[in-house]
Amino acid sequence: MTMEDFAAIDFETANRELSSVCSVGVVIVRGGRIVDELYRLVRPVPDYYSYWNTRVHGLRHEDTDNAKAFPEVWSEIAPLVGGLPLVAHNSPFDEACLKAVFRAYGMDYPDYIFYCTCRASRRVFGRQLPDHKLPTVALRCGYDLTRHHHALADAEACARIALEIL
Repeated sequence: MTMEDFAAIDFETANRELSSVCSVGVVIVRGGRIVDELYRLVRPVPDYYSYWNTRVHGLRHEDTDNAKAFPEVWSEIAPLVGGLPLVAHNSPFDEACLKAVFRAYGMDYPDYIFYCTCRASRRVFGRQLPDHKLPTVALRCGYDLTRHHHALADAEACARIALEIL
């Protein structure tokens, strides 16, 4: 397996609790090509939305009232991810969310390996960029991220960055 084979992942949260995943986007890359993607709304735990989080991603309580709980959503994602490494922009956040929601549901965490495109961007581009935020780095790598903070759009941007610089 090379870095041409990975799963780019992005979480949005409903509130300041890392376990409050309310949406997830996953983009599967094999052989350097995007071969699959999945976006799901998730009923967050704890199940409330903070003003600030909603302001960032636009999701509200009514969007996830009828959404599946995380274990059901992850049962769809896990087979796609398999043994692939996970890639995220600012991976410490996404890894912490994943661990927190696994803990919240008493699920066994399989020790996924995470790579960070934000750290890679700092290493590769340094001061060539005004910042290393996802839209900035994505644009530098030829991807125009027009729907920032939509979990699938962010995961796709991350995948495009990873293919370019990891």
